[in-house]
Amino acid sequence: MSKTKVFIDGREGTTGLRIVERLSGREDIECIEIDETLRKDPAERARLANQADIVFLCLPDDAARETVSRITNPNTKVIDASTAHRTDPDWAYGFPELSAELRNKIINSKRTAVPGCYASGFNALVYPLIAVGLVSPDYPFVCHAVSGYSGAGKKGIAQYEEKQGRDGFDSPRQYALGQKHKHLPEMQAISRLTYPPIFNPMVCNYYAGMVVSVPLHTRLMAKPMTAAQLHTFFTAYYAGQELIHVRPFMGEGVLDNGFLDASTAAGYDDMEIFIAGHEDQILLAARLDNLGKGASGAAVQCMNLMLGMDQTTGLSLRNPN
Repeated sequence: MSKTKVFIDGREGTTGLRIVERLSGREDIECIEIDETLRKDPAERARLANQADIVFLCLPDDAARETVSRITNPNTKVIDASTAHRTDPDWAYGFPELSAELRNKIINSKRTAVPGCYASGFNALVYPLIAVGLVSPDYPFVCHAVSGYSGAGKKGIAQYEEKQGRDGFDSPRQYALGQKHKHLPEMQAISRLTYPPIFNPMVCNYYAGMVVSVPLHTRLMAKPMTAAQLHTFFTAYYAGQELIHVRPFMGEGVLDNGFLDASTAAGYDDMEIFIAGHEDQILLAARLDNLGKGASGAAVQCMNLMLGMDQTTGLSLRNPN
């Protein structure tokens, strides 16, 4: 059997390194290596990309666009982990569990954009509500999220590891207060919202894992439901999905000591969904690894689908079905 040739453009970053880890040991994959002295040479990167069956882009947005523009091989499939193409209608959005339409587009596409980590949690919670009309697209959504510092990139990781214990790095650090976070456009576009949500992300002093939370007022829902009824809805919506797991309804001993630990999903490529609340107020929460289902794991899952393989090949699942 011939091997799939894979080129990872930007493999030195956290996303690229996790993809390398997930592909290591796979006998069906041949990774194309770039000379270390040429890894920033656009012409050499383009040459190798055009030799590949699959190209992963783990680059800043402008560099990702440049590499795509230089790919002339009509058989090369591209999976972009940057923000550059996430709202581009010509690209598949790499979250197959949201709908059969999205899954089929990934399977049949040669261009797939990997979702952002925060956006993955948000859209997993909000997309179903809009899709079936439980909530109106103009609902005033608010999203709170905490994440490990691995999502901050190499520079941010270095800052945390060098400054732990001083300068506020030991406490949660809220950022993007001006409501211009780079994930907001895809959060609005993918869930088809009239307005972007108010978004409150925080980076915390642990390496990986995140919880994304969305509160709901049942009085503002187009079709009001209690928390228990909404849990039943989400359980049915994601039934049979191998990488999305709706946990038992809150109040049934789901959590240790009543706390939702944001780091528990670290190292895994699937996502957990939690529903809590009562008749009037509901809290939806998604727990995932920002480098797993929020980045590299999602990228490898998309590659598997684009190659017609079992989508979980090479992935690490905390809650296998």
